[in-house]
Amino acid sequence: MERVRKKAMPAPYSVDLREKAVSAVEKGEKKSHVCRTLNISRNTLDLWIKKKKETGSVAAKRDYERGPRPKIDDLDKFREFAEENGHLTQKQMAEKWPEPVSRIRISKALKKIGFTRKKNLYLQGNRRGREKGI
Repeated sequence: MERVRKKAMPAPYSVDLREKAVSAVEKGEKKSHVCRTLNISRNTLDLWIKKKKETGSVAAKRDYERGPRPKIDDLDKFREFAEENGHLTQKQMAEKWPEPVSRIRISKALKKIGFTRKKNLYLQGNRRGREKGI
């Protein structure tokens, strides 16, 4: 099975380029000419102009959170919970967690904190050997 690589997000256009493009349009230059000259799409230029009207700046957004917030965000509290209730199944842990969460959320949180219940394969091997009469 071939692994699919995630494409990196392209870097935002520089603030200098954005300001040049918007100011050229404000001075009366045709949008299509500005787009061809600076090698940007018409939609991008329109978005920059709209942003300049709304906020007064054309700078790109910075330091915003991507994706949804995790349901279990206090990992230290969850780590304590996992150590106390590690003997339970994930479904039972989900039922016992103070807020409503699914078994999948418990699984993801356990993975984040590195909590595993590894089986001791040496002991299992000895048991099998005794069952077979070895």
